[in-house]
Amino acid sequence: MRSEFQAAIAQLIAEKGLPREVVMETVATALLAAYRKSFGGGENVRIEVDKNGEVHVWASKRVVAQVKDPNEEVSLAEAQRLIPNAALGQFIDVDSSFIFARIPTQTAKQVILQRIREAEHEHLYDQIKNWVGEIRLGILTRKDPVRGWLIDFDLDKADKVEGVMPPSEEVPTERYRSGQRLRVYVYDVRRVQGRMLQILVSRTHRDLVRRLFESEVPEIYEGAVEIKAIAREPGSRSKVAVVARQEGLDPIGSCVGVRGSRINNIVHELNDEKIDIIQWSPEQANFVSNSLSPVKPLKVELRDTDHTALVTVPEKQLSLAIGKDGQNARLAAKLTGWRVDVAKPSEGEIYEEHSNEVEEALTSYPTRRERSGRHERGEESGRRSNHRRSGNRHSSY
Repeated sequence: MRSEFQAAIAQLIAEKGLPREVVMETVATALLAAYRKSFGGGENVRIEVDKNGEVHVWASKRVVAQVKDPNEEVSLAEAQRLIPNAALGQFIDVDSSFIFARIPTQTAKQVILQRIREAEHEHLYDQIKNWVGEIRLGILTRKDPVRGWLIDFDLDKADKVEGVMPPSEEVPTERYRSGQRLRVYVYDVRRVQGRMLQILVSRTHRDLVRRLFESEVPEIYEGAVEIKAIAREPGSRSKVAVVARQEGLDPIGSCVGVRGSRINNIVHELNDEKIDIIQWSPEQANFVSNSLSPVKPLKVELRDTDHTALVTVPEKQLSLAIGKDGQNARLAAKLTGWRVDVAKPSEGEIYEEHSNEVEEALTSYPTRRERSGRHERGEESGRRSNHRRSGNRHSSY
């Protein structure tokens, strides 16, 4: 049985890809559980499996003059044969390898397989728990009516692990299909009873935008430019506030890239979601003013009593400042943390951030043809200003 057992151990290590010491410890624990399940007791029994697959069993027994319970006691003569200075009342470890042969094979097999599965789940969890906060590329497999889209991720040695994108994490304007390769943001990894693991992913999380900027803009990844805040309405529009940590560096120009190359890649990954890049400012009034990009307010008054920013904008830009269905002002409020009220210069009536006025000017990123024409006309000017820092600059894409 021992040679068969050792062969089975070697097979487990090869198939599961688990570290040898993990398998040995798991098998030893499983054998002890199987013994206790079959015979009861066994609290004084200890089982170890060495690196060669050899099983060693010890039982801690009390040294007595006359043995009444051989499972718990050992005679003084036997104890002194093992340990010459053993004394009555002392506990010693007695080799009890015969116990291994008494464990029912089927019971041992069931318990070992169960414990190996648990060890496999634990090992897998250790591998992927650091995925939280990262972007991962996966393949959509199918949509579960309750759980949402299931997505496969590749691991080492051609193994796969399954993630879930709940319906609440889907972008309303995106259309998904089986077999589609998709970059998603991992926001949680959980151990769930009855399943191996639950990897929860999202396409709506605002940190998806943060990670995309880090991957496309070296200055952000290296810390020369910092993202201070993000406000997002997935599939529609995002505002990203940035600041330079290096003297003379233009944070907005760094994010846009030459001819918009960097921001274009991010917009494409987000399926043409509009992105406003905002210059962050430690002066809250300036920050609120910048956040209403592409509008340039005439005046910003901060009211601390109810944490409201009263913003005055040119009358012709009122609808643009508020945005369609109040979106521009709403995102500005999320970005800055201030409640934003927008008004015309000479009127006392305040337009709330959730106004339904229709946006009168285009804020979307221009078409490729428009971009081409614009860059041909202003390429030289753009190059001159790309690395010039300005406190009131903004860029909409």
